[in-house]
Amino acid sequence: MSDVTRILDAIQSGDRLATERLLPLVYAELRQSASAQLGRESSGHTLQPTAVVHEAYLRLVGEEIGWENRGHFFGAAAEAMRRILIDHARARNAEKRGAGARRLELQELELAVPPPDEELLALDEALSKLEREDAVKAQLVKLRFFAGLSVEQSAEALGISRATADRYWSFARAWLFHEMRGS
Repeated sequence: MSDVTRILDAIQSGDRLATERLLPLVYAELRQSASAQLGRESSGHTLQPTAVVHEAYLRLVGEEIGWENRGHFFGAAAEAMRRILIDHARARNAEKRGAGARRLELQELELAVPPPDEELLALDEALSKLEREDAVKAQLVKLRFFAGLSVEQSAEALGISRATADRYWSFARAWLFHEMRGS
């Protein structure tokens, strides 16, 4: 049993001080996940990894969830970070009021490219649809994309084999691509 799992058990048992011991143990991994996710965002993004981690952590410890293990905690952290990024993207799109696309010049030709916030919202919509059809594959995507876990770590968190995780990951990526492109 890992230190994180022991502390999660203590939190579940009502030990209020355990919450303070948890953040130092998980902070580096959560910050790395947030940095990776924000690295995929546009350069003008206003969120910082530290802010995402702190907001996600507050959401996680503010809920009364019976943490099963380390993988369950990081899965919930991935979902919390996803929600934060989606909420931020929605707020930014609401501010734009339909500004829609930005222009890029390519050899005298202008192409309309959807902003990254719209791509994130499309991913969220497609991921929600996948979750209704296959919750395990959707959870794998959340762990890989939003928490930044490897295939091995995600397989362990979900209690599936590495080979199954590889198959699910390949399927989910293709399925999401198809959904997001509307093909």
